[in-house]
Amino acid sequence: MYYDTIFFTNVLRLLDERKMTKTELSEVSGVSMSFLSDVTTGKGNPSLQVMEKIAIAFDVPLSLLLESTDLDKDALDALADGRVHNFGLPSGYQRITTVLPEHQAFIVKKWGEEARAKLRDKLDKI
Repeated sequence: MYYDTIFFTNVLRLLDERKMTKTELSEVSGVSMSFLSDVTTGKGNPSLQVMEKIAIAFDVPLSLLLESTDLDKDALDALADGRVHNFGLPSGYQRITTVLPEHQAFIVKKWGEEARAKLRDKLDKI
């Protein structure tokens, strides 16, 4: 269940960031709208093949859809229900995925932690 939550969270995040509807994702990926709805509400159990189709439709590596999220349960529920939008990053921030040597990855992880802390501080002030 943990990986399913990470997967559907990232699918919802990408839908929001790209201003894409579930219907559009269904058409591009070839995954039925019914099953896609189940996946994005945490009710579906997608196979690796389905996850790969969705990753290809988003033009992202599958590993990106399996990375941990920092959204809490309330934020996930609101996003899944379509009650809120713009869980994308604010201007001046960019999400990237890369492969680095261990010592460089350590530095980048520290930068990521600092950036997430700044974003949390910004959200707390709103």
